[in-house]
Amino acid sequence: MVETKANAAVVFTGSQRELAGILLRGYALLVPTIGLYRFWLTSWKRRFYWSHTSIGGDRLEYTGDASQLMLGFLLALAVFVPLYGIFFYLSTLSSEAALIGYGAIGIFVWFLSGYAIYRARDFRLSRTLWRGIRFDQGGSAWGYAWRRFGWSVLMIMTGGLVYPFMAANLWRYRYCNTWYGDRQFGFTGNWRQIAWPYYLSYMAVLIITVLSIWNGAGSGIFPFGLASFNPSALPPLATGAAFCALWVLFYQSREISRMFSAVRLGSAELTVHIRARSLLWIYGQFALALLGTFVLLLVGGAIVLGSLAADAFADNHFDAQIFLGYLQSSIATVIAFVLGYLLLLGAFTATKELFIGYGFWRLVAQGADISGLQSLENVQARAEDKALLGEGLADALNVGAY
Repeated sequence: MVETKANAAVVFTGSQRELAGILLRGYALLVPTIGLYRFWLTSWKRRFYWSHTSIGGDRLEYTGDASQLMLGFLLALAVFVPLYGIFFYLSTLSSEAALIGYGAIGIFVWFLSGYAIYRARDFRLSRTLWRGIRFDQGGSAWGYAWRRFGWSVLMIMTGGLVYPFMAANLWRYRYCNTWYGDRQFGFTGNWRQIAWPYYLSYMAVLIITVLSIWNGAGSGIFPFGLASFNPSALPPLATGAAFCALWVLFYQSREISRMFSAVRLGSAELTVHIRARSLLWIYGQFALALLGTFVLLLVGGAIVLGSLAADAFADNHFDAQIFLGYLQSSIATVIAFVLGYLLLLGAFTATKELFIGYGFWRLVAQGADISGLQSLENVQARAEDKALLGEGLADALNVGAY
């Protein structure tokens, strides 16, 4: 894309190899620090993405640090410690009372996640600079949480049919309350822009799902007993799932493109174009890489456990009782088992970051173009927002991004 006076390209120059090095170093330090090093790893990742992204020739800057993330997480524990106490109390009640209590807590956590997502976005924006000017997220995090929660209830009541209205409304709230210095963002998008691709995908997925279930039920894929299980029904079911995933990617590409292209900042207009096949390529790479990584780890784990607990794997047969005996009596087996679990978990999150996180950031940057960027030359700076709690809640609830 050629940059002109009226148009500016968004350029991302980061490499997967550099990101892989950051992830490898970070995950290697997670175990000896009992997981605390993830705050430093998160800061490294953000600096990698931000510093390799330039808009109109000027790079983004990330000024947050790991100590802020860790402090925010510790503050968030003040919310979760009482919840753990409630969980313990509910476990002493009858099953009916416990079920009602767990459901109420689940609803509360879902509501709280909306607040956390908004505050985490505020944290990231307030520590993001471009041309020395800081971004910021205004509005009310509680207001966004109630708005998101209300739309979620409507989604359940309508079977997902109100999603275009919900998506457009939440996009508008986020961006109409976003600032760059003293300049407020705008949003021109509406539900009509994503209604057709959404309802088309909705109907396609619904029809494919119904046909797959009907075909699977007739072929014995949903048996009442293992004796009636019919493996020949698996390929059609997998094919149906694949077609559903393609329709979801089709819609995702349309929403990303049309909603991002509705973002305005004064006279500056953002245009983003994402193709469904590009998203398919990203997820396909992730699936293949994850499969290869898991196979290697499982083979390595089988070799290690086979040497430590050989009796449990004798005669090409796994004996669970003998293996549990090793776990109870052999510290080496326990350590190997725990490390194997941590390696699998780390492999999943690292592979997801390398292919989905990196791929999505790069894809949006490549498909983005900005016109009217020269209108932002007289923007004035605002004071830094130093709030920390929202990012800590997002970390504790595992919501948000980057």
